[in-house]
Amino acid sequence: MEKYNINLRTTPIIESKINGRDILPMAFAAVKIPFFFIFLLLMAVSCDKLVEVDDPDNQIGTEQVFEDLQSANAALSGLYSGLLNSSVISGGSDGMGAVLGTYTDDLDCYYVNNNSGALELYQNQQIPTNPMIEKTWNTAYQQIYAANSIIMGVNGSVSLVTEDKNRIKGEALLVRSLIYFYLQQVYQEIPYTETTDYQINSHLSKLSREALLQKLETDLSLTISLLSDTYRNAERIYPNKKVAELLLVKVYILQHKWAQAEQLAVNIIQNPLYQLEQDITKVFKKGGKHILWQLKPLNSGDSTKEASLYYFSGAAPNAYAISTNLVSIFAPADLRKQTWITPVTVSQNTWYRAAKYKNLSGNTDEYSIIFRLEEAYLIMAEALAQQNRVTEALPYLNATRQRAGIPPLTGSWTKEAFLQELLLEIRREFFAEMGQRFMALKRFDRLGDLATIKPNWKSYHTAWPLPQKELLLNLNLNPQNPGY
Repeated sequence: MEKYNINLRTTPIIESKINGRDILPMAFAAVKIPFFFIFLLLMAVSCDKLVEVDDPDNQIGTEQVFEDLQSANAALSGLYSGLLNSSVISGGSDGMGAVLGTYTDDLDCYYVNNNSGALELYQNQQIPTNPMIEKTWNTAYQQIYAANSIIMGVNGSVSLVTEDKNRIKGEALLVRSLIYFYLQQVYQEIPYTETTDYQINSHLSKLSREALLQKLETDLSLTISLLSDTYRNAERIYPNKKVAELLLVKVYILQHKWAQAEQLAVNIIQNPLYQLEQDITKVFKKGGKHILWQLKPLNSGDSTKEASLYYFSGAAPNAYAISTNLVSIFAPADLRKQTWITPVTVSQNTWYRAAKYKNLSGNTDEYSIIFRLEEAYLIMAEALAQQNRVTEALPYLNATRQRAGIPPLTGSWTKEAFLQELLLEIRREFFAEMGQRFMALKRFDRLGDLATIKPNWKSYHTAWPLPQKELLLNLNLNPQNPGY
């Protein structure tokens, strides 16, 4: 009898020992995952400790899970729980908001005796065995596996009605697409899989950037056809069609499909579901109509992961602080500087705390925002400018400037000057959020600018190395990314 140690509080992933024998919990290791994996997904949101799972005779099989709507929704909830706890979009220390914020120039890292690999990424001294690089890859592909399990289960269901099948499949496809989007941005060429077959997954090859983006365009177009604009929860803690459309806009921008991006962005901006929040103090409150999708803390009263991660007071930071370089780009009158950045002075030394999320305890009005309307506005400005329609683009950039209490841009602007100002506005608006700074610099081909600020920056740092263990497990993933 095989027994598996499973942490059911977080993403339900098999740990690294089976019958006392070490296995590699890598994305493509040739380890066959039992069918009752989906049962673990069902339990992910309710169990709090390590358990030992005995003989699976009495467990729920994949087919049974997706013949019952409540169980199928619970499987999906398990996937969202994993995203909240540890993922590329988590607000915690392993999310891209923090990791890519320090990898670029928005955040400084103050870890001491920390073996997570975050400090080396901040110092731009990453190597293929970096623990954070390995963890990001492994967690992402484990969650892709979970999404694929849900998609395949729904496809095989005979009891679920079409409306429910479409929604569940659409949400799982969206999550999978979002994870692939981030993986492509940080690792460049990556493997793509739609199956849970370990024999196929253990021998996958990498897709080129162009091929992967085309896959995402196809997947997101399908997702949009499956989802509706109606939120299944009034707090917008589950994504709808407009979330999929915004992600597709971001894919179009990477493909330089400016007209398609414009068309979809307008569709989002003009939808009556959404409205820019004009009160700067309410942008990170959960009730705003500018929010497309947010993740709710696991327990009632819990702070967001962002609030906990970035907080320090009365002492020097021991995790992250906003860089002085970032602080310097704000005008003194910018309300974002006054509201979202808190100076902390100790013994005549001043650091700056990211303070977008405020509640450390008793939290009732803050959730972790994944997508908000401001992003659609600034992408719209970019799409128009890239089509040499800068005058039309100005109001979309000015929307966030004016809400921040600073004068709108006026007059005649060249395309190049406007895009430079747009890059600064993206930084001011989205610092410490979802890796926005890294992705904007990469999209604008401006990551090389970091060499003037970060002494260890090299031209090949536009991508991370592939995890060394993955290259050893699957030779088809070779060669390693240039420079590593």
